[in-house]
Amino acid sequence: MKFTIQRDYFINQLNDTLKAISPRTTLPILTGIKIDATDNGLVLTGSDSEVSIEITIPAELNHEQIVMIQDKGSIVLPGRFFVDIIKKLPAADVTIDTNAQFQAKITSGQSEFNVSGLNPDQYPLLPQVSEDSVITLPVKVLKNMIRQTNFAVSTSETRPVLTGVNWVIQDNVLSCTATDSHRLALRRLPLENNTIENINVIIPGKALNELNKIISDEDESVDVFFASNQVLFKVGHVHFISRLLEGNYPDTSRLFPESYETSLTIDNHEFFHAIDRASLLAREGGNNVIKLSTASEHVELSSTSPEIGTVKEEVKTSKFEGQELKISFNSKYMMDALKAIDNSDVNVEFFGTMRPFILKPQDDDNVIQLILPIRTY
Repeated sequence: MKFTIQRDYFINQLNDTLKAISPRTTLPILTGIKIDATDNGLVLTGSDSEVSIEITIPAELNHEQIVMIQDKGSIVLPGRFFVDIIKKLPAADVTIDTNAQFQAKITSGQSEFNVSGLNPDQYPLLPQVSEDSVITLPVKVLKNMIRQTNFAVSTSETRPVLTGVNWVIQDNVLSCTATDSHRLALRRLPLENNTIENINVIIPGKALNELNKIISDEDESVDVFFASNQVLFKVGHVHFISRLLEGNYPDTSRLFPESYETSLTIDNHEFFHAIDRASLLAREGGNNVIKLSTASEHVELSSTSPEIGTVKEEVKTSKFEGQELKISFNSKYMMDALKAIDNSDVNVEFFGTMRPFILKPQDDDNVIQLILPIRTY
């Protein structure tokens, strides 16, 4: 195999491929990047058997030659080490030439490296995902959906299903739900031209996080294909495959009561920054607890640190309904929820002092954040 490629473009694609490679893998070959030189260009593959990333580098892009293939072939090269070499090479182009013993000669300018590779035939085959069940989403919408839900997944492995986001398609609506059992994030999206009737899968939060880093805003749309235990995201020249989590996601629909006891509308920006300031003392107290009490025209936030002192913040409400109440919550959860709401005005609905309360954009039920209060008495 022999090819010459633009170094800067190569580095970007290698960095994205590396995101699928884990140093903790039990298969040594999976610490490598598989490189296939074909008639159409290069194919880079990285995998940790949970997530696999396959990136195609076309010979030409926008009428500019990116890679020139002199001889076709394949090799697996040590992932992080190989990428470090490419990053430090001096010239604008790099040539890679391999022999039958899987030795790779890497040359650029006056530099020459000889690196031992591995037999690509020993590299595990990527999982095959049928391309029948598909939905197409705008890239910006997908990235936003991940941002609005992924932060609420559980980081504890005690209940593995909660480390993922539950994607459900029903009645032409995609619902994404994430919860760590202390808070919940829900994002709904009505689907157009949808051919899938019912899907109920759990996609690992870590996989969605890596996907979000790889897809660029320049890409317009992403195709999502579902199989029994895998999901494939196709965007531009990238194929991103993730294993799905096994198990049943808890039924969260009963967490949303019909009628609230107290409802208020408040400025998202002002509310966020008041909580941020109050949390300075809450963090010192070690528990992030902020107390909130409502009145007809404002809410009062307060926090106490025995060593440092107290803080009080008042934020005006533009609308208030129902009875006054006092409630305590975790400031970090509240700030995460407000960050996930893009509107300038937020509706907060309370259902009693010890029941979960919800935040949502004004006049929009497609984004809902739910938080469990904290007992402070």
